[in-house]
Amino acid sequence: MDDLYRDYILEHYRRPHNFGVIEDPSASIEGSNPLCGDRITLQLGVRDGVLERVGFTGRGCAISLASASLLTDEIKGKPMTDVEAFRADDLLDLLGIEISPARLKCAMLSHETLREALAELDGAGPAPAKTDGKAEAKAEARAEAQA
Repeated sequence: MDDLYRDYILEHYRRPHNFGVIEDPSASIEGSNPLCGDRITLQLGVRDGVLERVGFTGRGCAISLASASLLTDEIKGKPMTDVEAFRADDLLDLLGIEISPARLKCAMLSHETLREALAELDGAGPAPAKTDGKAEAKAEARAEAQA
């Protein structure tokens, strides 16, 4: 089963969905992970309360780019209330693989960038990441189990 998920992640890394620039974005935010050099720019196109268009560009590790691909697939076409409710834990569930604490920043880069883009849409500062703490706890428990 792990091989299936690894293949799934590699497929999203090699052929990311929604990769590219969108015209006239409602919000455009660049996010980065200075620890490993991952960088993405996330663009949102909102109309009538729906996220009609989403795109991202950037470079990074397989986890980072696959995470952005999966995130954009999940939020595209959804009402903004659903996009705003998307949590870090939801993204970890989409990834479906064990994420070590060291790789958690890579996996969460797209989610953190989404939070900042949503804050830009609202005209506010960066929005705090929505999490119930389970993402960090899951990663720590997995690391301890592997040790």
